Amino acid sequence: MVATLYSSVGFGGGSSYLALLTLFVVSFFAIRSIALVCNLVVVSGSTYLYFKHGHARLKDFLPFVITSIPMAFLGASFRLKEEVFFIILGSALIISSIFLIWQTSGIKLTDPSKVYPKYLSYVIGATIGFLSGLVGIGGGIFLAPILNHINWDKSVKIAALASFFILVNSISGLGGLFLAGTLELPWIETLVLGITVLLGGQLGIRLSLKKLSAKGIKRITAILVFVVGLRVLFVNGLGLF
Repeated sequence: MVATLYSSVGFGGGSSYLALLTLFVVSFFAIRSIALVCNLVVVSGSTYLYFKHGHARLKDFLPFVITSIPMAFLGASFRLKEEVFFIILGSALIISSIFLIWQTSGIKLTDPSKVYPKYLSYVIGATIGFLSGLVGIGGGIFLAPILNHINWDKSVKIAALASFFILVNSISGLGGLFLAGTLELPWIETLVLGITVLLGGQLGIRLSLKKLSAKGIKRITAILVFVVGLRVLFVNGLGLF
């Protein structure tokens, strides 16, 4: 379900995979690893289709990914303590849910005619890349709302960039986990979830969801991510309950 909903709007679903995996998987190394693999499986198909239909051009995306790839690798190579990981993860999930709600609100706090400096693309890519590698997401859920906020381009091109951004950061993040010796992929869970998100992702890409708009999908997902993010932060991270 997550793969279908997320792929229909150009995301991989990493934040929701993390949220769900924390409820069922004990090892946080496995949580990070499996979420990145699921991300990679989902966005591979959507990225291909975006390029095939002319919505994506590599030269437009390079400023973001040139800095995000090494930073995602660096973030993933950090060997975090379990409680620190869950605090960062829970906070990231809560922030991502707020970003999703913000993106669907239509509120613009900036002047649409304002031109931003070119170096901002590199800064955004590096910052989100590091965070995505650290907690095991592709970063598209952060990138898309920011690009919409600064009026970077049309919504379809932003979705294409988010998909490609998730793809390259997921690959880089897996490389960082491998280098740090924290890549943990239980083969049964990884295989079953990989096949599941592949089917869901392909369904979401190819079918138009008539019952829910893209905004509706994001709002529902935001509620899920917010609730589980609170649980991860306060129960797994801070141990308050």
